Amino acid sequence: MVPRFVLRALRLAPIERQVRLDWWHGASLVPLLMRDYAAATAQLCSLLKPDAPLDVRLRAVVAAYWSHFGFDKPEAPGKARGVSWCGFYRREASDELGQEMTLICREPKPACSPIGLQGMCGRGWKDEAAYVVRDVRVLGPNYIACDPRDQSELVIPVWDTLTASPDTSRCWGVLDVDSYDIGSFDTADARGAIAMLEAAGLCASSIAQSIRVI
Repeated sequence: MVPRFVLRALRLAPIERQVRLDWWHGASLVPLLMRDYAAATAQLCSLLKPDAPLDVRLRAVVAAYWSHFGFDKPEAPGKARGVSWCGFYRREASDELGQEMTLICREPKPACSPIGLQGMCGRGWKDEAAYVVRDVRVLGPNYIACDPRDQSELVIPVWDTLTASPDTSRCWGVLDVDSYDIGSFDTADARGAIAMLEAAGLCASSIAQSIRVI
């Protein structure tokens, strides 16, 4: 039997399935991207059991997101999928000063860890808001450049909606997604990612009402 939260997410996922990117990038336009979040959410649900523990759900989200939208090399044909990296960062309760976040899982390569809260991941966690950054250069010195080729970013706050643990029932981290292209993400991507996270019990659809574009 499919859990209700999964059914809700599958109904939400088809919204804005086609992402139109008309952002000027040098002498050319970033190509039209067809990111099918409904298919990605369906794959995610196939990977999960209703009682899956938190770490399993995190890895399943990364696996489904990367398999649908990621590419390994800038020159590869899959570049049109637009995503160069995705992963989860967590603000560890053991960090007494609360000034760092730790990488939990990711695809396809390692990234900076721990990172300070001055970057977009820290901002998404502190504000409990989704952020679409069309051009990371506007962030100035606060941008944490794990890969200097990355030019746009998507950040979604996460918490565990399936358990009542004090450590996970509030926002404890973020889903972070990067791209080598300027303007690779928009609000449709944020809503699609939120639907995937909701299917995994890691976010609430209400976050879609507070998407911020930079």
